[in-house]
Amino acid sequence: MLGSSTPVLAAAEVTGAEAPAAAIAWWIWPLGLFVVCFFLGIIAVPAGVGGGVLFVPLISGFFPFHLDYVRGAGLLVALSSALAAGPSLLRIGLANLRVGLPLALIASISSMLGALLGLALPDSIVRIALGVAILGIVAVMIMAGKTELPNVPASDRWAQVLGMHGVFIDGASGQAVHWRLHRTPQGLVLFFFIGILAGMFGLGAGWANVPALNLVMGAPLKVAAGSSSFILSLVDSSAAWIYLNNGAVLPVIAAPSVVGMMLGAKIGARLLSVLKASLIRQLVIAMLLFAGGRALMVGLGLGG
Repeated sequence: MLGSSTPVLAAAEVTGAEAPAAAIAWWIWPLGLFVVCFFLGIIAVPAGVGGGVLFVPLISGFFPFHLDYVRGAGLLVALSSALAAGPSLLRIGLANLRVGLPLALIASISSMLGALLGLALPDSIVRIALGVAILGIVAVMIMAGKTELPNVPASDRWAQVLGMHGVFIDGASGQAVHWRLHRTPQGLVLFFFIGILAGMFGLGAGWANVPALNLVMGAPLKVAAGSSSFILSLVDSSAAWIYLNNGAVLPVIAAPSVVGMMLGAKIGARLLSVLKASLIRQLVIAMLLFAGGRALMVGLGLGG
């Protein structure tokens, strides 16, 4: 575990699951990462989830890498996709700085706390917590509804002071949509805990950002999705530095993962209008159930 030793010593640690992998040529694993992440990227876009939430449980469960390295790479995977989408979303008004900055500040601070906590805890405890978190994400994905244009009767005082309101042009109707937020204190509390989860497990938190902005704070769905990408770019950057500083980011793991995920996401974006999103979403839920269950089994010592 990186939290209890120097990065050099931690890099030399080999678990029971990693020992058989020593006989396999080293380049097989980066190639496997690229291929797996390429297909994860294709699936993630139509399903409406970030790549990190699929990457961490699946790679940690089925590849012979220490969990710390997988979480570090997972943050970079989520960060790369968010950075690629962020500028264009800001230009067209779907990502709003006045919404994103206060929430990202809170979540960035808590993500660093989560990263430090995750690196300090024993590997088995983190795996058990990861399994519980992934199963919780599945529950959120199943139960959370979505409202295209939530009804917000009036902004609260915090939202008024922070200027959490705006207008965007709906590409489908061509009309200007005016919006405003409410329940800002509750949203800030939610994003504090979302940041902890993102940093502790290396998960891109888009799965939580969008429901919090849309269902709790009343942001239109398109503004929630766009601002979520901007928030991710700040939150994941903060947590990634903690992993990088502790030697938990290996280029041989991170580079093929990021490249594969971004290439796959480009194809997934093109297939978005063709594929049935509900079917893809069901596939993602099934994959997360399987990966979350495996993480729990490994953490409890019931599986290799």
